[in-house]
Amino acid sequence: MQFSKQLIYWYLQNKRNLPWRETKNPYHIWVSEIILQQTRVNQGLDYYKKFISHFPTYHELAAADENTVLKLWQGLGYYSRARNLHFSAKYIVNKLNGKFPNNYKDLLKLKGVGDYTASAIASICFNEPTAVVDGNVYRVLARYFGIKTPINSTNGIKEFKHLAQELIDYQQPATFNQAIMEFGAIQCKPKNPDCNICPLNNSCIALQKKEIDILPVKDKKLTIKKRYFNYLIIIDPQNKTKIQQRSKKGIWQNLYEFPLIETSKEINLKELLATKDFHQFIKGNSYTITLFNKAQTVHKLTHQQLFTKFWIISTDQAVTNGISWEEFEKYPVPILLHNFVEKFK
Repeated sequence: MQFSKQLIYWYLQNKRNLPWRETKNPYHIWVSEIILQQTRVNQGLDYYKKFISHFPTYHELAAADENTVLKLWQGLGYYSRARNLHFSAKYIVNKLNGKFPNNYKDLLKLKGVGDYTASAIASICFNEPTAVVDGNVYRVLARYFGIKTPINSTNGIKEFKHLAQELIDYQQPATFNQAIMEFGAIQCKPKNPDCNICPLNNSCIALQKKEIDILPVKDKKLTIKKRYFNYLIIIDPQNKTKIQQRSKKGIWQNLYEFPLIETSKEINLKELLATKDFHQFIKGNSYTITLFNKAQTVHKLTHQQLFTKFWIISTDQAVTNGISWEEFEKYPVPILLHNFVEKFK
């Protein structure tokens, strides 16, 4: 089809020089695709290089402890991606006798690998003609073909996957898949695409109907949940502090943090001292407490906003299982806390 040929021609002239395009190593492609699921290329590039340098193969990744993996991931967010990579590396080594899955169906069995990632690895590494559909692909197809089915609906997911599969070049599936993703990333951009230089502008329905700004269509966004965090930065006479691991499912699972009191709204010092949790962390009255940040620090996640206060508590008593600030640097922590410590120190 002319559409596919034009995309491939455009790609060969305009593609960016990226390290994961210089290999067909399925492990390297897997790592790059997982990083890029929720991360832009310019941010993910350094993380990819660092990750591959530290874990050159999935055997090294499988042998690592989780804290090391999470520490390398620190700042990328969506930490379940790192945990799933680690889990699946161990699965490949221990359950698959070290043999990396070499087809779409078996790739789907890896934890954290869905249709998109399995399609990308299968096509790029094993030349399997299975189409990728990510945010960039949704945008290109919706605009070019004038499709108004919401991309986050059940019908939309099926419709776009079916269309992408019809369009894929069976002779060069890897090139086609990378071409349509790259086209969406740097030519058919979400906002203000330069349609004047687009090679598809003569046949793009969205451009003809002046619907570039409204396509693709998404169903109504989820409500953003607001959460109020109060971190207790406990400092004893030896300048040691206390941290704990988040074990519950949800944000930042298995990362470390300072003792936390979560409330339903912003609270002041008097209200903090009145909480039952405060007195579980702080015993007696031999302490002083000050608020580090006068205005709440706002940390935005996909479906949550965290409004955070950092309370500095100097105590005369030694902190049980306390750690030094040098030791703190070794623990994987949310970027919110990493940034606080950089300012605090």
